[in-house]
Amino acid sequence: MSKRDFWKIVLFSSFISAGVVFFFLRWSSPPSTQAEFAQSSGATLDTPLTEDESINIRIYESRSRGVVNITSTTLEYTWFLEVVPRQGVGSGVVIDKKGHIVTNYHVIRDAERLEVTLYDKETYEAKRVGIDPINDIAVLKIDCPEEKLYPALLGRSDDLKVGQKVLAIGNPFGLAQTLTTGIISSLQRTLRTDFGLIDDVIQTDAAINPGNSGGPLLNRRGEVIGINTAIFSRTGESVGIGFAVPVDTVSRILPDLLEHGRVLRAWFGIQGQPLSPRLAQALRLPVEEGLLVVQVESRSSADQAGIRGGQRRVFFGNLPLLIGGDVIVALGGQSVTSMEDLASILEDKRPGDRISVVYYRGQKKIEKEMQLEGTQGQGRFRF
Repeated sequence: MSKRDFWKIVLFSSFISAGVVFFFLRWSSPPSTQAEFAQSSGATLDTPLTEDESINIRIYESRSRGVVNITSTTLEYTWFLEVVPRQGVGSGVVIDKKGHIVTNYHVIRDAERLEVTLYDKETYEAKRVGIDPINDIAVLKIDCPEEKLYPALLGRSDDLKVGQKVLAIGNPFGLAQTLTTGIISSLQRTLRTDFGLIDDVIQTDAAINPGNSGGPLLNRRGEVIGINTAIFSRTGESVGIGFAVPVDTVSRILPDLLEHGRVLRAWFGIQGQPLSPRLAQALRLPVEEGLLVVQVESRSSADQAGIRGGQRRVFFGNLPLLIGGDVIVALGGQSVTSMEDLASILEDKRPGDRISVVYYRGQKKIEKEMQLEGTQGQGRFRF
């Protein structure tokens, strides 16, 4: 090949390479089509809020300022008897312009110091006004300007329906003013605490975590229908099973807590043993269900009504038992088979109220009306 032919081939190859490069540079990124442009533009359009979103926003903006963060400081001792302060957090809800706040009793239990932080991050020292460990409710009070207080509106809980929308506002894990939503999962649950049973508890799937305790459960009108109290969880975190004390319970006990610092309850004054068919047969009783009265406290409601406790100690299997006492089968028209039944029936009764009671003494059935006494006259158990 001559030198002249070689350079012809090189020049021709260069033209071909330049053409290929130009082609790819020109056509590798084709212009956007009209459809693509419309799609990308549509993703940035401001879509209107749904009705559900509007409700959430409205309730949060109008009610969240009435929810407070409660910090409780307790004192614990090490193995070397050194005092170590421990802090816990919970929530609460403002109920009036005087600075009263409703929360859970377990949030403030054994606290040496209580502090309340409002929506604006201002912190005030709080004092106890009243406690009801049985229903896990407590009332605190802070001294602050009225204009900083946004009282909640207490609703009703006797007309709730499963499936109703609910909202919870609180301070889970110390994260202030957190909103979660859900529905009412069930009603009339019974919740056992260290001090007794809470009746008519609301179950919800709205996320409730540590720190939410004491905060409000709200309906879609922004009314408080419950005080968030507990969760069922194996991990300590929300799994969609939360419980709230119904607001009707709170409203019922609130006047006593504000005026007396405690709930004025009727004092029945007995200790009893649930009756089983086997025990009833062994004692030759005329009924197979009821509450066998073991002890009666002197000057109590039961004592004043003439109800008697056991007189003779026996062993039923390995269980020591006082027998010979009356067997209560009904109170206020409701059947009684345990001490829990008795407490539940008496929960909304007050000293001075009268109530019907049905019991057996031996083979004899006795029905009478009795007056309920208060706890001021507590005495000793008698048999």
